[in-house]
Amino acid sequence: MVLRAAAVVLSSSKLWGKALRLYSTDIVGANPILVRDFIHSALYHPEHGYFSKRSGPVGVLESSIRFNQLEGRSAYMKYLDKLYKMHDISWFTPVELFKPWYAYAIAEAILRTANLSVPLKIYEIGGGSGTCAKCILDYMMLNAPSKVYSSMKYTCVEISPSLAQKQRETIGEVQTHLSKFNVECRDATDRSRWGKKDTQPCWVIMLEVLDNLPHDLVYTPNQASTWMEVWLQKDNDSQVSEVYKPIQDSLISRCMEIIGTDIDNRSSGRKYISNIVSRIFPKPRRAWLPTGCLKLLETLHSALPNMSLIASDFSYLPDVTIAGDRAPLVSSKKDGKTVDHGSYLDAKGDADIFFPTDFWLLERIDHACSGFSNQIKKPGAFKPLKKRRAITLDSAAFMEEFGLPMKTRTKDGYNPLLDDFRNTKFYLSVPTHNTK
Repeated sequence: MVLRAAAVVLSSSKLWGKALRLYSTDIVGANPILVRDFIHSALYHPEHGYFSKRSGPVGVLESSIRFNQLEGRSAYMKYLDKLYKMHDISWFTPVELFKPWYAYAIAEAILRTANLSVPLKIYEIGGGSGTCAKCILDYMMLNAPSKVYSSMKYTCVEISPSLAQKQRETIGEVQTHLSKFNVECRDATDRSRWGKKDTQPCWVIMLEVLDNLPHDLVYTPNQASTWMEVWLQKDNDSQVSEVYKPIQDSLISRCMEIIGTDIDNRSSGRKYISNIVSRIFPKPRRAWLPTGCLKLLETLHSALPNMSLIASDFSYLPDVTIAGDRAPLVSSKKDGKTVDHGSYLDAKGDADIFFPTDFWLLERIDHACSGFSNQIKKPGAFKPLKKRRAITLDSAAFMEEFGLPMKTRTKDGYNPLLDDFRNTKFYLSVPTHNTK
């Protein structure tokens, strides 16, 4: 799916000076806050957050699309445009557009690799409308051994009360699913809400979750200077300004330590050239850090140390105009039209903020949170063993391996699931049981 952004780049060096003056917002109070706290409030605040203010930022289809009755891409796009106008929502998730086949592929991946000698336990972080949960339960009921379906437990961890209620309603469409399903309305990154460590095998599903997790912003006036963390504060005119401080926040520090000094993941050759250019033409730089992802994975590995993970998200976003490495798109919908914003501070509860996922970084964070370190602590010691096996697949490759691609193919052979979501990937990670 191609995401278009119509925004204005603010890139002059004067504008990115000591502080960036932007629109006033009630999210920033009397005390300065980190950028990740601003994003969390803009998206998830119980009163003015984007996902809390309305139950329908993501659409729900009443019935599955019959792709085999559509002639081709043109017919599909017209049908999709009609659906968006009819529902007046921001967008349909892949699991909704391609139901039940998208979730069926995830269920098949779980069935092939799960230890079925113990009851199947699945957690879904941010379950949306409940479509994925219902379709996976449907698949297990129809295809798994009867003991698997009868003993399984499926839990959605959902921060939005309105979406949590929608999930209960969706699962309730099949009476036998109700005894196997539970929704917990809470923040999945809060370790205290998970209770005691559960060492039993389980699966964690995260679909389009990473893109909406809070990120931090770091800044440097030129490539040769050290990075600084970005804070937001109000000035005397109640306008919001960026201020830059030395790196002190522990979560930012841990994230930068995992990423390493090559914060933008460039090759050594490009980095060498960049260092030379930076000395001749110094310019400010900004980078977005996936600290929300780090916090979530730290929590999950602590609470569920033997979890297996399936995550799907956007690997890149086209037409991003907000400055910085791994910068987000900020968009809202007005009068049926999508409006892209030129600043992340334009999000005041009426706009979505979503980031591309660097799957190379995701794997590094996943390994780090599992307790793996690539540092050899003693001279002559063996190289540390990774505690997890991980693989990243293009969505098309994942669907061809575990799904039924012919079910989303139109008459002329066009397949929107395989052809239109080339900027999405799946990440699969399972424990290796290496304990040393």
